[in-house]
Amino acid sequence: MLRAAIFDMDGVIVDSHPVHKKTWRKFLESLGKEIDEEDLNFIMEGRKREEILRHFLGDLSNEQVRILGHQKEQFFREESADIKVIEGLREFLQQLSEAKIRLAVASSGSNGRVNYLLDSLNLRHYFQAIVTGDEVMYGKPDPAIFRMACDQLRAQPFETLVFEDSVSGITAAKAAGMKCVGVATNGIIGILVEAGADHIIPDFSAVPLDLMRQLCE
Repeated sequence: MLRAAIFDMDGVIVDSHPVHKKTWRKFLESLGKEIDEEDLNFIMEGRKREEILRHFLGDLSNEQVRILGHQKEQFFREESADIKVIEGLREFLQQLSEAKIRLAVASSGSNGRVNYLLDSLNLRHYFQAIVTGDEVMYGKPDPAIFRMACDQLRAQPFETLVFEDSVSGITAAKAAGMKCVGVATNGIIGILVEAGADHIIPDFSAVPLDLMRQLCE
């Protein structure tokens, strides 16, 4: 029985990948680091901010990570006005809430960025739990972030459905013992299926709740 649903942030709740890529490129270039499209793909795979910073900038101290992370956050906020909610999401969240299904966000993004977006887009009230990359040791594909969100929702993995748009996110959800719906807003349906998604949707504009329930039976 479906009792809880967990949503990734980037590419699932918000169409933020273009802004996210632009922000990282501008930030790293401001530090003299040129990056290409393959580098940007590394950034998009659900990794924590500190992992991305150390990947591109080397062996940073925790204090350097904190300072650089704050600087990157400022770049993001300057670009974030263009970010929109994925089509149909608000209506789907309302439908789940009315069905008494508990909801969480589980994002490898920083606590500041995730909460900033939820507040600015007026989405926070839908969610009973918010878990970010700052709260776990390892980012996706490690399943810890989904397990923590599930615990906070007081649900069992087998009755929890995850919505993800990346291979690492789907891998993490399946490793946590949860069913996973791939959100193919970027069109990579085959890749998400190969990663183990139990169902694929293009967005949330026409997601039948009965089908979502069947995935957890």
